[in-house]
Amino acid sequence: MQIVRINNTTIGGKKPLTLIAGPCVIENEYITLSTAEVIKNFCDKHQIDYIFKASYKKANRTSVNSFTGLDRDAAFNILRKVKENFGLPLLTDIHTEPEAAEAADVVDVLQIPAFLCRQTDLLVAAGNTGKVVNIKKGQFLAPASMAQAVGKVESTGNKNILLTERGTTFGYNNLVVDMRSFIIMKETGYPVVMDATHSVQMPGMGDITGGNPEYIAPLARAAAAVGIDALFLEIHPDPKNAKSDAASQLPLDKIEETLLPILNIDRIVKGL
Repeated sequence: MQIVRINNTTIGGKKPLTLIAGPCVIENEYITLSTAEVIKNFCDKHQIDYIFKASYKKANRTSVNSFTGLDRDAAFNILRKVKENFGLPLLTDIHTEPEAAEAADVVDVLQIPAFLCRQTDLLVAAGNTGKVVNIKKGQFLAPASMAQAVGKVESTGNKNILLTERGTTFGYNNLVVDMRSFIIMKETGYPVVMDATHSVQMPGMGDITGGNPEYIAPLARAAAAVGIDALFLEIHPDPKNAKSDAASQLPLDKIEETLLPILNIDRIVKGL
């Protein structure tokens, strides 16, 4: 199994899961920094590695009227402040080839959105940066098919790859998570990640994406029992008023009660 390293942070191997968490999108400096601080304090207390995530831009919103993000430079500056203030590795999405090099100057992990996981030029551009590339499995894709996405990044000589499960389309407006997916994707030799918040979405509900956040914790616990290497959560201090994914983010004040059982399961499964 390939162990992915970002300075002192590792994903994979016989160790507690790594948490990848933060707001869906950068809304403002206060929400971003305060959320990062609370999550970091939790992770420090419980001795788990933490990567801060937030999209600097959302290119796949349901409606043309939906919030897509701040000015690029303003968003990048806020991300830089997260790193300066807390020393955290950073993850953000990219959507086009030019964005790969631009974002690589700021963050440590480039995330390929699920809808774009087959885009060869985007995967190659991300791989060419040398940064860690987190590929989200498309809602339309079988887990074994992720080997082809892996091969596209590997073609650049980059083997810093993560594979993320975020649910599979099950009829209209619904997603399901096949827990076999983590085992199948691990056969590529790379660490696997459970995105427990996007997995509870109900896409295409009118002009917004709906969700069932009450299923975040049970799905994450089930994934920990299978043996994931990292857990991905979108966390917001006030989800109902979030500018993106309001129906599926975990409330910031719920991280302790949500994550402690998951961490306990993770340690039992890994014999830690």
